Amino acid sequence: MIWRLIVAFLMGAAILVAGLWFLKGVSGSGSPTRDAEPEDVADLDVFFVCGECGTEYQVTKVGELAIPRHCGEPMQAERRPRNPN
Repeated sequence: MIWRLIVAFLMGAAILVAGLWFLKGVSGSGSPTRDAEPEDVADLDVFFVCGECGTEYQVTKVGELAIPRHCGEPMQAERRPRNPN
């Protein structure tokens, strides 16, 4: 009789551990991903330009790639030649 209880407890614990392991894998909250260090790109003269109004943002550091939106539309990335001055 006691062996049945022990086996039932061990089976329940194994099912619980397997379920938690599965949920952790599905949720994506396992080991935290390391954020990429921002890279300095100020010397490359990269700009985001709004096609609607012409607003320009100069890119000085790049981390995760995310194209900003302006006037409700994604901005266009432009690389311009460096000014000799």
